Amino acid sequence: MAEGGAADAETQRGEIATLLKTPLRRADTWYLVDSRWFKQWKKYVGFDSWDKYQMGDQNVYPGPVDNSGLLTDGDVLGLKQHLIDELDYMLLPADGWNKLLSWYGLREGQQPIARKVVEQGMFVKHCKVEVYLTELKLCEDSNMENVVTRRFSKADTIDSIEQEMRKLFSIPDEKETRLWNRYMSNTFEPLNKPDSTIQDAGLYQGQVLVIEQKNEDGTWPRGSSALNMKSSSYSLPSYPPYSSSSYECSDPGRRAERAGLCGLSNLGNTCFMNSATQCLSNIPPLTEYFLKDQHQDELNQDNLLGMKGEIAKAYAELIKQLWSGKCSYVTPRPFKTQVGQFAPQFSGYQQQDSHELLAFLLDGLHEDLNRIRKKPYIQLMDADGRPDKVVAEEAWENHIKRNDSIIVDIFHGLFKSTLVCPECSKISVTFDPFCYLTLPLPTRKERSLEVYLVWLDPLAKPTQYKLTVPKVGCISDLCASLSALSGVPAEKMVVTDIYNHRFHRIFSSNENLSSIMDRDDIYVFEVAVSRLEDTQHVLIPVHLREKYKQSGFNHTSTPLFGQPFLLSVPRSVSEDKLYNLLLLRLWYLLARLTAHTLLPHHRSNRLSHTSHNPLHVTLMPYDLTYLHFLKSHCSSISDFDKHESMEYKPQKKSFFKLKDCIELFTTKEKLGADDPWYCPDCKQHQQATKKLDLWSVPPVLVVHLKRFSYSRYMRDKLDSLVDFPLRDLDMSEFLINPSAGPSRYDLIAVSNHYGGMGGGHYTAYAKNKEDQKWYNFDDSSVSPSSEEQTVSKAAYVLFYQRQDTVKGTGYFSLDLQAPDGDEASAGAQSEEDLNDNQPEEELGPSRDVSMSSS
Repeated sequence: MAEGGAADAETQRGEIATLLKTPLRRADTWYLVDSRWFKQWKKYVGFDSWDKYQMGDQNVYPGPVDNSGLLTDGDVLGLKQHLIDELDYMLLPADGWNKLLSWYGLREGQQPIARKVVEQGMFVKHCKVEVYLTELKLCEDSNMENVVTRRFSKADTIDSIEQEMRKLFSIPDEKETRLWNRYMSNTFEPLNKPDSTIQDAGLYQGQVLVIEQKNEDGTWPRGSSALNMKSSSYSLPSYPPYSSSSYECSDPGRRAERAGLCGLSNLGNTCFMNSATQCLSNIPPLTEYFLKDQHQDELNQDNLLGMKGEIAKAYAELIKQLWSGKCSYVTPRPFKTQVGQFAPQFSGYQQQDSHELLAFLLDGLHEDLNRIRKKPYIQLMDADGRPDKVVAEEAWENHIKRNDSIIVDIFHGLFKSTLVCPECSKISVTFDPFCYLTLPLPTRKERSLEVYLVWLDPLAKPTQYKLTVPKVGCISDLCASLSALSGVPAEKMVVTDIYNHRFHRIFSSNENLSSIMDRDDIYVFEVAVSRLEDTQHVLIPVHLREKYKQSGFNHTSTPLFGQPFLLSVPRSVSEDKLYNLLLLRLWYLLARLTAHTLLPHHRSNRLSHTSHNPLHVTLMPYDLTYLHFLKSHCSSISDFDKHESMEYKPQKKSFFKLKDCIELFTTKEKLGADDPWYCPDCKQHQQATKKLDLWSVPPVLVVHLKRFSYSRYMRDKLDSLVDFPLRDLDMSEFLINPSAGPSRYDLIAVSNHYGGMGGGHYTAYAKNKEDQKWYNFDDSSVSPSSEEQTVSKAAYVLFYQRQDTVKGTGYFSLDLQAPDGDEASAGAQSEEDLNDNQPEEELGPSRDVSMSSS
């Protein structure tokens, strides 16, 4: 059954299956293959598990490897953004790719998509295929306006980039050159370690590299040491002790206008880290704690769950730099290095999530500063009908027996979780601490989907519709939506996915809509009979293929052309009748595509058909006129009418209130089938109902807006505007604790994300604790902002401080201490004596007090 000289199906199946298990090794080359083509190949050779006899399907010959679905228009090597492994593409080692290439070839005009295996993580190494290359902008020092863009692997060395630039700019071999990393307006960093990789050097997407040629007199145009030159610091460090000299400061002559108004330079896609860090830096009680060196007395270097105190020390040093008032920005390379040491996912230079970094940092700081040196074992207990107040106090006491730190003091609250078994009605109540609230956005439950309706009337052009369907609906919902617009009964519709001139998939009515991606070409066929009621007819999928001899091989290769279609025929039909029905349908097709009248008066006895395979039409030599006519007008099949629904643009609600998100967070929900709860009474997993309620809220409330959604088939960012208050956020209406204390909050910081999935840019808005004004922190740039700018669609993580805990209330013990010499030496500006506003009854930092008052 092999075609085009390929190995037999069993050989292909076995060799590729073995090669797919090849382990990743650094510097090996792997290749991307479009999943659609690969699935077609698997079906052809009987690779899939459903083909228990491994016979394959000879009627679905995949043809040359086709990666067009992965590529951007007009770029033979440029990948579309946000492709997903195994869903959009498969990865094959070089041997596997070469075998497919020898068996099937590559579609004309395409090039192999080769990618290197790179190591990630500075300490805990793991290999990964680098699917997306780093795009660098290259130019000559003598002409920086002439910028050429090239893509490189993170495993490429500085030397290889220099050699590429020498070729690109036709620099003679005898000329001596050197490379510079240019960033900001006029700042240059020498790249003088030729063996270092792009990853080691911290080069990132869009980085500008400049090549400089030595003058004839032996001097360099930029001189031996230019004023605007930065010393290179991208090589892997050996982690020296932290000191202020570890941080590169901005121009010595430029000072921050005020303590805290200091930017963080971007080390290469590290804006996510800069955004989260600036937000934490502007949380007054936490920053005061580090500026006054209180962490020194509480470092827990023996905690097995911690980072031996290194994260706390690195963060403290960075905070002191930011609040020294000496720099307009600093380069946080030592801090990033320590973060990457303990969390390898942050060690590289790929864009990450500011909330994930924040979660790691809060947890790391907590464990590094945990006052509990030996954690006792505590048996968790269910409520078992006891009063909420008793269970909540017990849960909190148990929590602080194992977790007691400045992070717990400031950020930890308590919520109640109620689970109800749908079978035995068992009610399980627990109280759990939280460090931040992840709030869902009340988004639309529908999605827009574009489909083509192929009418039963063969002379009518297909019509394109834009449908509104449930995000978690079924194919039957799609049919119902299309029926409402077209008038075609839903039961007379067959939904298909057409790819590469064949039916890639024919859907059943109960299949999930989530399996349809936006890029799929969905064709819905109107059929003459009801799929559910009619048992006297059968639908036959028909493909068009041309048969010809392929020189050099004894086998034939049979490429498809045009669009396939469905033919409804009686279940018992003669071959003559079937052939006539088929030719009549093709004649109607030509009649629609052309102004000619071409009658089918030739009959071919080459008609192949089985009960479970698509019908394949073979047009023989005496049908050449017919074939030529059909093929020459195939491109016109894309000609279609557009329904007025295509002009419809779904109206998104202009904004949601933050309270809408909190209400949704506390709404009862049913657990999904993939996330069941084990019922202790039923002794099995159940899809229980779950409800979360807030019992107490912390001094600083961190609110994470769940803008990013993930599923197996879809990834999406929700850019709806969430209208959140700048002051007087009243959480009391969401607290079920009848004796809850003060719960009004004022906003103090926001982490913003601009752009789409997998990339974009992070910034931060924060209120300075000294002048109470808002500022915009955009990497190394800090600029004044206004309250009005703070509320935007980009808001991602919100930071609120409870009004009864702000400076001057005496809530935190540090608030009761006058500024001392230590803080002055740290560079922070002097503050007013907090004792001026100290209340008569002092509230200490006790966690018990914070819980009972909140």
